[in-house]
Amino acid sequence: MNILFSVALGMLLSLSAQASYLEHPDARAFAERMVSEHGFERAVVDSLLDAAEKKQTIIDAMERPAEKVKPWKDYRKIFITEKRITEGVDFWRKNRAILSEASSQYQVAPEVIVAIIGVETFYGRIKGSFRVIDALATLSFDYPPRSPFFTKQLEQFLLLAREQDQDPLTLMGSYAGAMGYGQFIPSSYRSFAVDFDGDGFADIWENRADAIGSVANYFAEHGWRMNETVVVRARMKSGFDEGLLNQAGLDRTVDELAELGFSSEMPLNGCAKAVPVRLDGDKGLEYWLGLNNFYVITRYNRSILYAMAVHELSQQILERVGEDTL
Repeated sequence: MNILFSVALGMLLSLSAQASYLEHPDARAFAERMVSEHGFERAVVDSLLDAAEKKQTIIDAMERPAEKVKPWKDYRKIFITEKRITEGVDFWRKNRAILSEASSQYQVAPEVIVAIIGVETFYGRIKGSFRVIDALATLSFDYPPRSPFFTKQLEQFLLLAREQDQDPLTLMGSYAGAMGYGQFIPSSYRSFAVDFDGDGFADIWENRADAIGSVANYFAEHGWRMNETVVVRARMKSGFDEGLLNQAGLDRTVDELAELGFSSEMPLNGCAKAVPVRLDGDKGLEYWLGLNNFYVITRYNRSILYAMAVHELSQQILERVGEDTL
């Protein structure tokens, strides 16, 4: 009896997992909104929701992002590798003219553009293996902690597909619904992607010029300051309020943090805003002050570890490119 019950329960759970999102009350409300607010045909939205599939692997991935489960000394090893550096140099060489133009137009450092694409997709090689509609539907309707955010992204995704005359059932991305070379979520795609090569279509999936220009535009729109320092080594005195560490915000000035016990190892403008950072590195604890451009990197991904990885990769690539005589 117990074995039969277990088998029956397993079958029921399997059928439930495969049930159409048309039967989900939140999905029905979403469909109504797409019709009433955006003029979609109800049959079109219903067919898309019916085709979307729940993916438990997506929920599992959301529960264990590397930024939350790894210390810096381990997280760093994922991205600061010889292969990622050398391929970054190669990406720069192959796209030198585009990078130069984008950097000049948007006033964003070329090395950070390259590093973002390197961290996000290994220079376009790993863009994601999930259908975007599956990722966003799963996170909208079966992941309550982030449901409001991802429901908005699902809305933006359907609008994007309609604007670009793309089939939303064929577009691929990450487990979080991010797309293309720079892994833009749908709202970022609609807001910051640019047709950098002027062919009439902003394509960050396959067009490197558009991808490079779009990353540059994203950073420009979020306040990147050309030729400014990103992050510097610092010291922390005992008694410093540890609640201020590793926050993704610029709430205090360099002088204010110094008065509290967290100071830079190099001269800085005391009026500049900064975030105090503590990392668990290979040689023990590290202390840093992240400045405006560091904060801008966290607008791409709010993780302090992510921002440090992008910055360090950018500097390693820049150093190699500087040595390049080809």
